[in-house]
Amino acid sequence: MSDPLYWKDKRLLFALEATYGQDAGPTGAANAILAQDVTLKPMEGQDQERDLEQPGMSANGTIPTELHSTLSFTVDLSASGTPGAAPAWGPLLRACAVAETIAAGTSVTYSPVAKGHEAGTFHINIDGTRYVILGARGKAEFMLDAQATPKIKFDFTGLFSLPTDTAAPVVDLVSWVEPLVVSHQNTPVFTIDGIGFVMKTAKLNLGNKVENRFLVGVERVLITDKSEAFETTVEAKTMAEFNPFQKAMGMARVPVEVVHGTEAGKTATLNLPTAQLQRPSITQSQGVKEWTLGLIPRPVTENSQWSLTLT
Repeated sequence: MSDPLYWKDKRLLFALEATYGQDAGPTGAANAILAQDVTLKPMEGQDQERDLEQPGMSANGTIPTELHSTLSFTVDLSASGTPGAAPAWGPLLRACAVAETIAAGTSVTYSPVAKGHEAGTFHINIDGTRYVILGARGKAEFMLDAQATPKIKFDFTGLFSLPTDTAAPVVDLVSWVEPLVVSHQNTPVFTIDGIGFVMKTAKLNLGNKVENRFLVGVERVLITDKSEAFETTVEAKTMAEFNPFQKAMGMARVPVEVVHGTEAGKTATLNLPTAQLQRPSITQSQGVKEWTLGLIPRPVTENSQWSLTLT
C-alpha cells in the first residue's frame, strides 16, 4: 500500500501569461506564492443528465461539461521593502483587472482597469501531484483588521487541465516580506472626509464579476463587470463631529484614506477619493459605541475609484 499524500506539502506558483490560456511556465525560483488558507477545487463544472428512455428503472449517468478549476487563498499585504519595486503579490493582483504603474525608485501604484485584463497560470503541486490552471482571472479583497496582519484574499477561476504526477519544485520565497500588524503605531492614518477615526476593521472588495465563457471556438474566463465596496467599523462620534446619517441621506461623496506603514519601502496607502457614504448601522464592542459604515467607491474620471500606492 502506498504512503498517504499530505495536503500541507504543497507548492503554489503563478505567472502572468503572454497569450491567454497558454502555460506561462511559472518556476519555483521566480514565481512562488507564500499563501495561507488554500482551497483548491480542481474539477468544477456541470453534470448533464442523459434522461434516456430505457427499460427498467436505473440511473442514466451524466456527462461532465464546462470544466474549470477554482483556487482561493490569502497572502500578506506587505510592500516589497524597496521603493519602486513591485511586491511579490503584484502579478496576482494584476490578474484581477488591476493595473500596475511603477515609478522607478519611488512608488508602485495599483488601480482598476476596465479593458485589457491580464490572466495567468497556476501550478499547484501537492505532495507530487501537479494541478495546472490556465487562463486564470479572479476576485480580490483587501482586509485590514486592528491587531492583525493585513491580507489580500484572492478567489481565482481558470481552465481545467488533467493533473499529473510531477516532482515538486524547489521554491524561493525570499521576496515575500514579513507584514506589519495593523495598529496605532503601524497605521498612522485612517480618515473619512478628512476626519480621523478610531478604526477596528476595514476592507475593500474589488467586486469583480468573473464569468466562464465556454463556446465553440473559444474557452475563457472573463471579468465582465466590477462593483467595488468598502466597509469599515469605527468608534462613533458626535453628530457635530461627523453625521453619517445626514451624509447618507444626501448621497455625499467623501474621500477615504488609509496609510499603513511608516518606513520607506514598507508603506501602503489606500485611497478612495470620492466614495459614496451609505446608511450606517450601530454596534458596540467592549461597551463602546461603534458605527459600521459602508461606502461605494465612485470614479471622478474613468478607473479612478480607488488606488493602492506602495512607497
